[in-house]
Amino acid sequence: MFIRRDDIVEVLAGDDKGKRGRVLRVLRAENKVVVEGINRVYKHLKPSRRNPQGGRLSKEMPIHASNVALIDPQTNRPTRVGVRYLPDGAKELYAKRSGARIRLINAKPNPRYASSAHQ
Repeated sequence: MFIRRDDIVEVLAGDDKGKRGRVLRVLRAENKVVVEGINRVYKHLKPSRRNPQGGRLSKEMPIHASNVALIDPQTNRPTRVGVRYLPDGAKELYAKRSGARIRLINAKPNPRYASSAHQ
């Protein structure tokens, strides 16, 4: 899964299809993400010492990672992503639609993947 916290994603399926939001949490074990303002539900709270009024709390629930797509920085549309190595051996995440860089995956270049013409 190439989605990280603070990425902007668009929902591809479900009630919130077409909406965009910022990723708040990534649940890797469940392959789910929590997106700001997406898949909101009401949690009903009984009155307690901490919350004497009780009432309804609106919160975001996780959505499956396959139902969201990262936004292409060049076209501002959802895109699939791929991984490629740069000539210095660094790895980057790129948009399949336009080829634009989304972000570097690891900052330390791996000399094993550096092209020999670049050295």
